[in-house]
Amino acid sequence: MTTMLTRRRALKALTAAASGSAVLGLYTWRVEPHWLELTYPVLSIAGLECQLEGCTLAQISDLHIGPKVDDAYIVKSLHSVREHVPDFVVITGDWITYRGRNQLEQLRRIAGHLPHGRLGTVGILGNHDYGFNWNMIEVAEEVARIARNVGVTVLRNQAFTAGGLQFVGLDDLWSPRFDPVAVLAERGSDPSTLVLCHNPDAADHPVWGQYQGWILAGHTHGGQCKPPFLPPPLLPVKNKRYTAGEFALSGNRSMYISRGVGHLLRVRFNARPEIPIFRLRRA
Repeated sequence: MTTMLTRRRALKALTAAASGSAVLGLYTWRVEPHWLELTYPVLSIAGLECQLEGCTLAQISDLHIGPKVDDAYIVKSLHSVREHVPDFVVITGDWITYRGRNQLEQLRRIAGHLPHGRLGTVGILGNHDYGFNWNMIEVAEEVARIARNVGVTVLRNQAFTAGGLQFVGLDDLWSPRFDPVAVLAERGSDPSTLVLCHNPDAADHPVWGQYQGWILAGHTHGGQCKPPFLPPPLLPVKNKRYTAGEFALSGNRSMYISRGVGHLLRVRFNARPEIPIFRLRRA
């Protein structure tokens, strides 16, 4: 009798464990990858013009338009930002996951749903916008062209001022076009400046000159799967502390890493997709 009871308990425990694993697997596959979170951090900017105090800036990152991310989910996410009527919108790279020309057609269809900032809409490219091996310059040029056609100012190691706020946009760290030294030397010390930089590892490169301020980045997806109280096991950066959220950097710089909207594999755990909508404040 004791043996039978022990076997029954063991079978019940195994059944419960299997059920729990199935529920967790379903959650990480079907629920969290499309459970977008809008966050509301504060960006304190030295030299921010008085009229920009309290304005909002939405950061859209890592859409990964392509074969792995549902188009309807992306459109719904973009519409959720539009409803907030942000003053600025920035897009920090990885517009697509390139597998062929179809992704460029997908981008053309979805780009029309992109929200625009009341004062400015600025974007940069990420590594996936350079196609295979991050080296297909013609793909990057087409992504940039599509974005410009819907009213986005795409910056490729360039600076642009909109509504009294200067944006310095860097080309991707892994691309053949990463070359930020000149623009940062020329414009990095201007007041009221934000830098858009897809890959947070660039923050550790000796390219920043006198720039002191915020860097808005993406690329990591927050690790996509993050065990509680532990670092994510897979993180596509050398500096493994760069997961998501706010980071204090040397040189009086700070960085915010968005968890992004899309994914490369449809799985997320404890790293919900994110669109931060910042409130601007004078430092």
